[in-house]
Amino acid sequence: MKKNMGTADKVIRTLIAVVIAILFITKVITGTLAIILLVFAAIFLLTSFISFCPLYLPFGINTCKKEE
Repeated sequence: MKKNMGTADKVIRTLIAVVIAILFITKVITGTLAIILLVFAAIFLLTSFISFCPLYLPFGINTCKKEE
């Protein structure tokens, strides 16, 4: 797997995951919506830690800085 996520992308995904977790813990979101959002939060965290997003491949997106 070649890295295709830059630092800003990883920070944004991590922040979104943290916000979703806080909303779940404080019971602002509940039920099916909470489960779906928690799955997205887990995916965001996983992709942030490995710096690779599989959905970027078909679209040719690469937010990682090019090494020269």
